[in-house]
Amino acid sequence: MSDRHARKRVGVLISGRGSNMVSLAEAAQTPGYPADIALVVSNIPDVAGLERARGFGIATATVDHRTFGKDREAFERAVDEVLRVNQIDLVVLAGFMRILTPWFVQRWEGRMINIHPSLLPLFKGTHTHAQALAAGVSEHGCSVHFVVPELDAGPVILQAKVPVLAGDDEETLSQRVLVEEHKLYPAALAEVASGRARLVGGVVERG
Repeated sequence: MSDRHARKRVGVLISGRGSNMVSLAEAAQTPGYPADIALVVSNIPDVAGLERARGFGIATATVDHRTFGKDREAFERAVDEVLRVNQIDLVVLAGFMRILTPWFVQRWEGRMINIHPSLLPLFKGTHTHAQALAAGVSEHGCSVHFVVPELDAGPVILQAKVPVLAGDDEETLSQRVLVEEHKLYPAALAEVASGRARLVGGVVERG
């Protein structure tokens, strides 16, 4: 495989159980998949996602944000150093419960993606399933987007839709969306890792 077509080394940032990370790791085992999940980093020690990553033979690291007090950029510089040492090409946020500073976002501009449980630009922030139910929409879903400094505002790479059914509550709706997340994130990462989706001038270029 030439350098131009070499698999991209991906670092996944997590804060918990890492269910989306697992879907990415499983996809990366598929022949021809253009990305290798090379590293999983957690900001919280001993979360389940770290053990699950090790089960795939993936290197893991913990950078505990609490040791940096309120200095968010110092924490992010430590994370960035771990990513650099491990020669990471792309960063994937998978249940990473920290709001990133403009410094980190700009450092990884066009090389960092996130998944959000709504059809952006609808229902930014938290409690998206409750927001969807309260709004009375007939469709909900999830979006994978490039990360920009404004929260949940990056250009969308791919989306998946699910119906909102009569009698749905947050739990049933979230589970239906999660099934789609586990399919959508590997597909979107493949688009970015292969170069078929690129962030250019604040928009997604394809092809």
